[in-house]
Amino acid sequence: MKGEREVKNGVSEEEREVKRKRVMERSDSPPPPLGFNNPLLPFANAYDDDNNQQNKSQTRCNVVAKGEGNGNKVKGEAQVEVDDDEDDDDDASKGRGKHSRHVEVRRDCPYLDTVNRQVLDFDFERFCSVSLSNLNVYACLVCGKYFQGRSQKSHAYTHSLEAGHHVYINLLTEKVYCLPDSYEINDPSLDDIRHVLNPRFSRAQVNELDKNRQWSRALDGSDYLPGMVGLNNIQKTEFVNVTIQSLMRVTPLRNFFLIPENYQHCKSPLGHRFGELTRKIWHARNFKGQVSPHEFLQAVMKASKKRFRIGQQSDPVEFMSWLLNTLHMDLRTSKDASSIIHKCFQGELEVVKEYQGNENKEISRMPFLMLGLDLPPPPLFKDVMEKNIIPQVALFDLLKKFDGETVTEVVRPKLARMRYRVIKSPRYLMFHMVRFKKNNFFKEKNPTLVNFPVKDMELRDYIPSLPRAPEGENVCSKYNLIANIVHDGKPEDGYFRVFVQRKSQELWYEMQDLHVAETLPQMVELSEAYMQIYEQQEE
Repeated sequence: MKGEREVKNGVSEEEREVKRKRVMERSDSPPPPLGFNNPLLPFANAYDDDNNQQNKSQTRCNVVAKGEGNGNKVKGEAQVEVDDDEDDDDDASKGRGKHSRHVEVRRDCPYLDTVNRQVLDFDFERFCSVSLSNLNVYACLVCGKYFQGRSQKSHAYTHSLEAGHHVYINLLTEKVYCLPDSYEINDPSLDDIRHVLNPRFSRAQVNELDKNRQWSRALDGSDYLPGMVGLNNIQKTEFVNVTIQSLMRVTPLRNFFLIPENYQHCKSPLGHRFGELTRKIWHARNFKGQVSPHEFLQAVMKASKKRFRIGQQSDPVEFMSWLLNTLHMDLRTSKDASSIIHKCFQGELEVVKEYQGNENKEISRMPFLMLGLDLPPPPLFKDVMEKNIIPQVALFDLLKKFDGETVTEVVRPKLARMRYRVIKSPRYLMFHMVRFKKNNFFKEKNPTLVNFPVKDMELRDYIPSLPRAPEGENVCSKYNLIANIVHDGKPEDGYFRVFVQRKSQELWYEMQDLHVAETLPQMVELSEAYMQIYEQQEE
């Protein structure tokens, strides 16, 4: 078999080894190593620049058939696989079924000055602009367009001849090539493009994020804060933007998704897209001070079966619940295993249920990720000034629902009296103010204002029956507000915005899509709170 392959290729193994050494000597240094393997590589279909999958499988079958005739089926199949692995990065060879030379690596490319970083945008789906295929896609570093392949019949090769654009980067392997000469470019000046294409963090950098006070500068000269960048509203997607901005303040969750090795076992694209979006938001070397969550939204639409999609307004509370539960199911390694989601947000309730006419009580325990707080009904009549008075209520009164003594009556599925008691408080406590209710005709909104503390909320004062931590555990029952999602306007035509805290300086910022502005803590308390996230203080 070995002799047949040498005769077919016309090159002996010794000659191939000499050529390989000669190419390696031309390169001053090897290509720059990647910080880590791209976490999206398992979701990309393998694609050969020169031979498609059908030709490769046909060649493998022919060699296996020859092996059967000689009694060496296993040997013949292994030889073909070795050849495919050796020639993964090779150039195209005209008229040959196999590659016979390696890609040349050079540092002296004369076209590097044509690279235009102003037009590069890696936030959108990586599809070829001609064939709309996501296989083996390259980005033109001169005009920013995406093209498939780099062989002589590929769209990238044709574009390089027609437009005179010669520098391309593979969006998965991050290797840069010059077309139509088809040699690899090894130049450290392109590292900033690789970092924008696939941001990477070391564990030391992750631990220092909350201490960073430095601003970053975009290519257009504008300044932005890493982690406080605006998110593009593609079309009625502000419910996604406020949810993402809120979750970015949850430190353990953020740190977990900044390191792709933590979730490399995850088989769902949603988890990897969420991690990619997290790294882009906190990256300090972006070319622009904003991020578009387009790829993440595509993964959301697919995972939710278009329950949440672009162009249709949805509720951030429903989206938050769906996202956290879906990420938990994708990240867990077994059916009963925990995840970073439950470690951050999961608490436990004791539920006492009493049915009318039945003296027996049903006592059960129920985990929760979010607590729903019932607002008092607004007044039905106007005052003497012909205006409706907007009532106010304290968070203390709303949390009485979970003290274990207050009775809540429910109608469905059966008339019953319920009592709830928090027996385990999570590290991050989420509240949901039930403002919207649907009747048979329209959707109505409760405008009641909630007075809540921004800092040092003692949960034990609100829920006296909260059990104390076991001996030896330093668990504090005080919480600080880190994110507050509010709703403004009418139920159908309103919009969402969010107030978030920057921990490095304890400053508050108001964020609404691309708008990011510093605000006072007093302004946070005057808004119509809809969903809040409190962080447990450390002893």
